[in-house]
Amino acid sequence: MRVFRSLDELSAAIGEEMGPSPWVPITQKQVDEFADATGDHQWIHVDRARAAAGPFGGTIAHGYLTLALIPLLASELFHLDLHHPKLNYGINKVRFPHVVPVGSNVRATATIADVEDVAAGKLMVTRYVIEIEDAEKPACVAETVVLLLDG
Repeated sequence: MRVFRSLDELSAAIGEEMGPSPWVPITQKQVDEFADATGDHQWIHVDRARAAAGPFGGTIAHGYLTLALIPLLASELFHLDLHHPKLNYGINKVRFPHVVPVGSNVRATATIADVEDVAAGKLMVTRYVIEIEDAEKPACVAETVVLLLDG
């Protein structure tokens, strides 16, 4: 795991790919709990019988569940030991090129895409690619933005 201890070290890592993380299994329990938390109970995610006869042969994870795994996957790739408060600032771009079947495994790579000065501190843009074991296309490609506050 990469540990960044200064903003200069972080800036020097722009363009460096980290990972992949270890594989993480996607379970029906996770999907069901995510559906309960978000109110998204679409049958393709939670109705095993109907989904088995559907286009993917079984239930699939919500795209937003896959996206929500970024903090877990990132924690295996790098740590910011900067003593600066950090805030999620946003996401520049998210795509879900491939569905994630329940029972599959996912992992991620991360690339620091930019570290930009702003009035409140620095904006760090990180590009994540979440892949599915034995799939040609990734499950998710996303650019997250984190605000590193001065102080």
